[in-house]
Amino acid sequence: MKLQRNGRSKALAIGAMALVSSLSLAACGSDENNNNAGGSGSGSASAAAINCGSKPTALIAAGSTAQGTAIDVLKTNFGAACSGASINYGGGGSGAGVQQFTQGKVQFAGSDSALKPAEVDATKTACTGGQGINLPLVAGLISIVYNVEGVDNLVLDGPTTAKIFDSQITKWNDPAIAALNPGAKLPDADIQAFHRSDDSGTTDNLTKYFAKTSGGVWAYPPSKTWAGKGGQSANTSAGVAAQVKQVKNSISYAELSYAQINNLKSAAINTGASKPVEATAANAANTFAKAKIAGTGSDLALTLDYATKEEGSYPLVLVTYEIVCDKGNKADTLDTLKAFLAYGISDAGQKAIGEKGYVPLPKELTDKVNAVIPTLA
Repeated sequence: MKLQRNGRSKALAIGAMALVSSLSLAACGSDENNNNAGGSGSGSASAAAINCGSKPTALIAAGSTAQGTAIDVLKTNFGAACSGASINYGGGGSGAGVQQFTQGKVQFAGSDSALKPAEVDATKTACTGGQGINLPLVAGLISIVYNVEGVDNLVLDGPTTAKIFDSQITKWNDPAIAALNPGAKLPDADIQAFHRSDDSGTTDNLTKYFAKTSGGVWAYPPSKTWAGKGGQSANTSAGVAAQVKQVKNSISYAELSYAQINNLKSAAINTGASKPVEATAANAANTFAKAKIAGTGSDLALTLDYATKEEGSYPLVLVTYEIVCDKGNKADTLDTLKAFLAYGISDAGQKAIGEKGYVPLPKELTDKVNAVIPTLA
């Protein structure tokens, strides 16, 4: 089923721009979510704006560092509004988060990749009588961040980027890069490429993009675990962003929020559209508007079009799923879990994280998440 706004493509693009410009979503409210309409322009929230549930308590969660900044905002607002509520979110990457969830150590896990069938089976031990499901909550884009003196408007494409991260292209003035950047003063310098050392959903999404767009240049299957040759590694999104900021002639991949925090430049992507597509929330919103649901029942895993050639659609996008039990959640934390998720997917929650460089999810999708949350048991 397509998650798509009504109207023709032109109207879609305009609507996506307006969506991100206003950073406001007209989310449909479930009973859990009817009070989540507040939040100021600074992303703050009052007790009146958040339904705290009947007995707020502490939640433990872990996983994706891509959504780290978003969770920080949401947990701060939620905790301030709901006396007794707290969310202890440890990063560590998507792989670590899913592992902790299957071991029953956390109430939810953040993962930039949907659960694979084997992982779903593994969750059944932690979810007594149920299983883990994927609920999209935080959307963003993967920025190809770089630090090259004198180069301000770098353009890359799928094959060239894949070659860079697989050490097939090792110089910044390589003919393939030069062809995409006519007139740019590319240095005769070695490329310092950084990748994630930890299992990462961001890596998984990047390599899915390579699989769809590199024309076979990327010879490895998409994975959370890095497989490319050469390069240097760093732990977490914050780690690779910090390396690019410090190391001259470097390049890596990180969510837009980390590019913004570190004042890093982001490459535009030549997708085959009439002009390269900038790494902006508005352009990512155009891609999310055409996402498809791949999951069944209450599972809302998405299929994203990494090979899009539509005008103004940025292809390197990711969704962070909150992995929760459909049944078998701990009774003492279930009410707070549902309340926190309802705030995160609400107008106020999406607006607050949108102000930090994330992409508000389309209403068609927030409606579906809102419908699932009250059914968690």
